[in-house]
Amino acid sequence: MKVIVPMAGRGSRLRPHTLTVPKPLVPVGGKPIVHRLVEDIAAVCTEKIDEIAFVVGEFGEEVEKELLIVAEKLGAKGSIHYQKQPLGTAHAVLCAAEKLEGPVVVAFADTLFRADFKINQEDEGILWVKQIEDPSAFGVIKMNEKGEIIDFVEKPKEFVSDLAMIGIYYFKDGLRLRKELEYLIDNNVIKGGEYQLPDALRRLTESGYIFKPGEVTEWLDCGNKEVTVHTNQRVLEFDWEAQKQLVHETAEIENSVIIPPCFIGRNVRIINSVIGPHVSLGSGSVLENSNISNSIVQQETIIKNAVIADSMIGSKVVYHAKPHDLSLGDFTTVG
Repeated sequence: MKVIVPMAGRGSRLRPHTLTVPKPLVPVGGKPIVHRLVEDIAAVCTEKIDEIAFVVGEFGEEVEKELLIVAEKLGAKGSIHYQKQPLGTAHAVLCAAEKLEGPVVVAFADTLFRADFKINQEDEGILWVKQIEDPSAFGVIKMNEKGEIIDFVEKPKEFVSDLAMIGIYYFKDGLRLRKELEYLIDNNVIKGGEYQLPDALRRLTESGYIFKPGEVTEWLDCGNKEVTVHTNQRVLEFDWEAQKQLVHETAEIENSVIIPPCFIGRNVRIINSVIGPHVSLGSGSVLENSNISNSIVQQETIIKNAVIADSMIGSKVVYHAKPHDLSLGDFTTVG
């Protein structure tokens, strides 16, 4: 089994956190988004993931090394492929054309999920979908009476289905997908200046390829700061329920309270502070005289005298708030 992860976009909605690293490497619950994504995929696979192909832009050597480490940690071979122009989702997948053979999962790296289903190796194709209240802002599937997918409709103005595609797809025969993607490029089947993956999916269904829906129980977005903080909250809850070790043994916690679930990374120092719930602290960070809840703090960041909630703070940040010496009388309101 191969996994192709198109991730060439810079994630402009998550700026400034994506100015120095691509969005899929932003951590939630102490792990990069893309690492958790592939773990989610592995949980529904009935066969081992042998290779992960990352389709990137010009992110630099350090980012590429980190992606290969992500693959290695999951017991897979990693490979790097380049999308040099933003020509759409179909074009992005085809940038890893040589990996399109045999069973393949294509997963766009801005979403996480929870699912109860398993990939059946007898199925030709599976599309991960989530039932939603308002499908008009999403791409949805249309099914026949057998529960097979027969069409794909982008942002329907009239009701077609309430099952939205979340951007993850399984193909038993990756070579057939490759041929349809090449057809789009060769025949300039283009919309809005981009080659779209649903056009290839539609051609596959029209040729008799059978896709079935794989309905997820939870769909977690990482598109902007607010939803990424919420995703961090949920993955911490999942890890806590699974009784995973969330506080690294090298963390120094002095005269402080940790309200779980929280992720505390390697060599973190917490002094005279209250942390949690739903806080992720990256390795080497220092918190002193602070109260932080429902937030993501990345690596080697120093925070002192702060009250922080519902926030994202990057790596190597220094934030020293000023403590207040107050004398407030009765019936005073501040802030």
